[in-house]
Amino acid sequence: MSQENTIKPKVLISDKMHPLAVEIFIREGCDVTEKFGMTPEELIAEIPEYHGLAIRSSTTVTPEILAAGTNLKVVGRAGIGVDNVDVKDATNRGVVVMNTPFGNSITTAEHAIAMMFSLARQIPQANESTHAGKWEKKKFMGAELYNKTLGVIGCGNIGGIVADRGVGLKMNVIAYDPFLTEERAIELGVEKVEIDTLFERADFITIHVPKNDKTVGLINKDSIAKMKEGVRIINCARGGIIVEADLREALDNGKVAGAALDVFEVEPATENVLFGHPNVICTPHLGAATTEAQVNVAIQVAEQMADFLVNGAVTNALNMPSISAEDAPKLKPYMRLAEQLGSFAGQITQNAIKSVTIEYQGTVTETNTKPLTSIILANLLGAQLETVNMVNAMSIAEARGIQCSEVKTGSSKDWRSVIIVKVETEERARSISGTLFTGKEPRIVDIEGVRIEAALTENMLFIRNDDTPGLVGHVGTILGEAGQNIANFYLGRKPEGKAAICLVSLDTDVSEDVMKKITNLSQVQQAKKLHF
Repeated sequence: MSQENTIKPKVLISDKMHPLAVEIFIREGCDVTEKFGMTPEELIAEIPEYHGLAIRSSTTVTPEILAAGTNLKVVGRAGIGVDNVDVKDATNRGVVVMNTPFGNSITTAEHAIAMMFSLARQIPQANESTHAGKWEKKKFMGAELYNKTLGVIGCGNIGGIVADRGVGLKMNVIAYDPFLTEERAIELGVEKVEIDTLFERADFITIHVPKNDKTVGLINKDSIAKMKEGVRIINCARGGIIVEADLREALDNGKVAGAALDVFEVEPATENVLFGHPNVICTPHLGAATTEAQVNVAIQVAEQMADFLVNGAVTNALNMPSISAEDAPKLKPYMRLAEQLGSFAGQITQNAIKSVTIEYQGTVTETNTKPLTSIILANLLGAQLETVNMVNAMSIAEARGIQCSEVKTGSSKDWRSVIIVKVETEERARSISGTLFTGKEPRIVDIEGVRIEAALTENMLFIRNDDTPGLVGHVGTILGEAGQNIANFYLGRKPEGKAAICLVSLDTDVSEDVMKKITNLSQVQQAKKLHF
């Protein structure tokens, strides 16, 4: 992932963002170009030369654009939502997709609170009436927030801030979020509830979840029917989470007293079924529209993308494990070991893979092992498939029905740390184990239960054989007659008379004729060329 010092990563910024983004990219060693307002066709023509694409909400990153980005490594969204990026296609193509989930959290949360105040006191309607020269004091009877129940759907970065502000307003805050722990709920001072309970109890409901298959249409006629009479609903998350026609009907019949919406199913929203309703407050997707937020997300997206392109650090990626700048140096030797283990297992596996189990023992369990698992899978599958990398390895495995699991166990009895790759195929199960010598040198230490200590090199021979005399001499003779120099010969065996394994490190590649002669030796069960 890191670039050579002589090659600068090239980044295209296709949406307007704060000038600090350009400064950061340049400071961190990237070449950067700004081109705004391109048509999809223009972006397709422009993107092939770039390694990174920085966007906001105006650029839509389609499969066609991703296909054209033959050098593209990362798409960075200055903001939270990635509705405008085909994350699945990016993953399949090995392109990292990043967002900036913290840069506009406060700004969006404050907008939701402002919308709640406006809804409770009908401030926009009263403002418009007063500007019109009317003095309709009796018309705008509001509601206090004090002691009301605020239902927060989604209690992550933004929802958690909204909940905290609600507690500060002396509201009774209840929250629905499958990932909210009891400890975090106590820390925020909120009550964790199921969603139907939230619908039944809340006076105000505010939405802070992403738009996905589980949340599209979450607020509909059925869920509204479970709510209190006179409930008020705020949505500063994503359009499409509310079924707008169902909300309009509930507003018309008085079930819902009011709604405040910053987002809509179709944007830009120049017309909408909710427009014109006297109890609806609308803003044009202003959740992140503060000077502070725009500076923050521009800085964050530039720092994250540059850190990835220059140093290999991964932060706030939606489709691969994070690797912090601090983790990267610690993981580097393990990453090389993970590459070798995955590649070794992949090259000696000849049948369809059913499952992969990766076991970590000893000090390696104290590191961030998720990237190591991705590297092992990428190299394992890459031995049989093309275009597999850390980003798409897991999705490719899932698509092929390969069961993948990661296990962390206690210390190893033989090594400070060890990684074991277990592969099950339709024909057999096999395992490869590796460790680091002197904390930095990768070594294979076990192959299918046979103890062996081997350093992997570019050209190697893997031989599984019967443990009978003569193999070493025969193999040496064949290689010598072919003029191939042996750099190292590694041997390991099970109890005498059982299976044995031989790894031969060579200066040059082995010809097919030599491979045929070795395979035909009576003691040889399997012989295969390996490349690392």
